Amino acid sequence: MSSQEEDGFSWSNFLSGPLPGKLAALIGLIVVSRVGVYVRIPGVDVDAFSSAMQSNGLLGYVDALSGGSISKVGLFSLGIIPYINASIVLQLMSAAFPALKKMQREDGPQGRARFQYYQKLAAFVFAIAQAVGQLTYIRPYVTDFSPEWLFSSSLALVAGALSLIYVADTISELKLGNGTSVLIFANIASSLPSSVGALLAQNTESNPANVAIYGIAFFLTTLGIIYVQEAERRIPVNYSSRYQAGNLARQSYLPFKVNATGVMPLIFASSLLGLPLALARLTDSAGLERAAEALGPGGSLYLPVNVALIAFFNYYYTFLQLEPKDLSEQLKRTGAAIPGIRPGKQTAEYVASTLTRMSLLGSLFLAGLSLAPAAVEGITHLSAFRGFAGTSVLIMVGVATDTARRIRAEQAMAKYQDVDKLYQDMDSKV
Repeated sequence: MSSQEEDGFSWSNFLSGPLPGKLAALIGLIVVSRVGVYVRIPGVDVDAFSSAMQSNGLLGYVDALSGGSISKVGLFSLGIIPYINASIVLQLMSAAFPALKKMQREDGPQGRARFQYYQKLAAFVFAIAQAVGQLTYIRPYVTDFSPEWLFSSSLALVAGALSLIYVADTISELKLGNGTSVLIFANIASSLPSSVGALLAQNTESNPANVAIYGIAFFLTTLGIIYVQEAERRIPVNYSSRYQAGNLARQSYLPFKVNATGVMPLIFASSLLGLPLALARLTDSAGLERAAEALGPGGSLYLPVNVALIAFFNYYYTFLQLEPKDLSEQLKRTGAAIPGIRPGKQTAEYVASTLTRMSLLGSLFLAGLSLAPAAVEGITHLSAFRGFAGTSVLIMVGVATDTARRIRAEQAMAKYQDVDKLYQDMDSKV
């Protein structure tokens, strides 16, 4: 084997490993999730409903997250939203009920499997409620609205939502990314061409500067996201039971990322912002309609509420993923300590304050990202990308970088497997 193949990419190693099969399965599952969007529910004037949605900022934003499935009134019209809503509810309940938290974090694989089972049951309930609400909302566009049509169409939408949950779980099992995030990435990416087309069509003055401003803003936003996603603070750790010499001592540290929670706070915040609209569908309440408009992109409450929700979920998920007390106990058991910090309670307090500051930095970054589209829209006076907000860019970049990182990890693991196989062959010949 040449040094180039050892240090770089090798097509022979790539094609002989399991990664091509996993990538093919990933692409196939994404295609299935998109094909179901175009399988329309019968008896609906889709063109009229799509035209009505274009004038609604919040519906346009939610439709962008679903890849246009809502406006197309397809089999996968509910998307993965019921599963996300169920996840939000159970995660919040785990903070209030210690038994749920223990099930998720301390009961091992069986506890996590049971927690996911409850999450899917909750997703089933949300899917039924959202299906009935969505079909009731589009009643003016249905040619023959009847209880039989409502029942059969609701059954179809619920089946589609459960199918997407299965697709998301299968993608997660491939270990190439979080299934829920990957599906939302595919939905947003599919709406990008139509957003670009709408931008060009809306630029009636043929002013190339407006398009250039959008392009530069998109490019700079992407660069900023990549920088922040990779940024981390490394806290040195000393091990009393380890032989420390040379580089080994310098390689021991705790990495705390600026945006440790990834894209999930954005997804949860977007789902909660769409909650008033979903309730308005069910109740036909004028007050909820006004609240939905105010919380939609371009609304008076959209930016402050969106930033507040993102900051809350960013803080909450940071401490949900890494509890300072548990980390301090693990360091103490392994004979490790942070220089200048006593093991135990003082270490937990130090980690908690560090995580709080990192969470604050991440929240400020996410807040700036949420404000950027409004600033660009104010300069250009174009709202074609209102449904394609800065949070959508963060979701796309975050999922893309996470998937790329996991693919590189799979390639590295394949090399180790090749070495293990070589040693096994050598042992068999001895």
